[in-house]
Amino acid sequence: MSRIIAISNQKGGVGKTTTCVNLAASLAATRRRVLLVDLDPQGNATMGSGINKHEIELSGYHLLLEDIPLRELIVDAEAAGYHLLPGNSDLTAAEVGLMQSDERETRLGTRLQPVADDYDYILIDCPPALNMLTLNALTAANAVFIPIQCEYYALEGLSALLETVEQIRTAVNPGLEVEGLLRTMFDARNNLANEVSQQLLDHFGDKVYRTIIPRNIRLAEAPSYGAPIIKYDRASRGAAAYLALAAEMVRRQQERQAEAPATAPAEALGSG
Repeated sequence: MSRIIAISNQKGGVGKTTTCVNLAASLAATRRRVLLVDLDPQGNATMGSGINKHEIELSGYHLLLEDIPLRELIVDAEAAGYHLLPGNSDLTAAEVGLMQSDERETRLGTRLQPVADDYDYILIDCPPALNMLTLNALTAANAVFIPIQCEYYALEGLSALLETVEQIRTAVNPGLEVEGLLRTMFDARNNLANEVSQQLLDHFGDKVYRTIIPRNIRLAEAPSYGAPIIKYDRASRGAAAYLALAAEMVRRQQERQAEAPATAPAEALGSG
């Protein structure tokens, strides 16, 4: 069974899609089976995976509104190393259509289940808004992963997202947890960035990933070549950071799995 992770932040420009594409490629480089779901109508994750969003005939729209099985929609982003459910501007219409559906919050989760055993990780690139598409992603996910830029307004936007996560946990997805917070586009020479980083550590502790994604020119260039950074320039600081992020995510998952058998008997005992 795969771990489904929604990568979300309603604030734009925080490196959300960059993280989706490069984390997917880096996890794939560790021989994990990865599906990247582009749920953002901008289609940037699709382009960054080497797939032209203007040329695709089938997208997430057809999964959500036309009930085409997911296996028929997945494309092999061969150059990036993972599978992709592409997205484009058709997803804007999908959001409108979902509003009129009886299963508007759960449609994505239902349609991901038939392929859940095919992958180790399913990463969902959410739109930079708390809309119906993002709600579907958070309802389908085991966890939400939050890229955050260490700047003045970052904590305010984070609070709004965490409130939404809590509401979804209460209403429709009690298993939803915060996978972690990732500091992106980080410049250690910036005093404010260091202050916000420390505030995140003080407030969220171990939920903040140790890996930090630096500001890196090669990382910024890679999307224009339709390639993850480890394919574009594996020797760059950006590539090293995302490979480290993938290793940290895998390690945390292994630690969770190792702890699960130890806690299960106690829970079973308590339920009796």
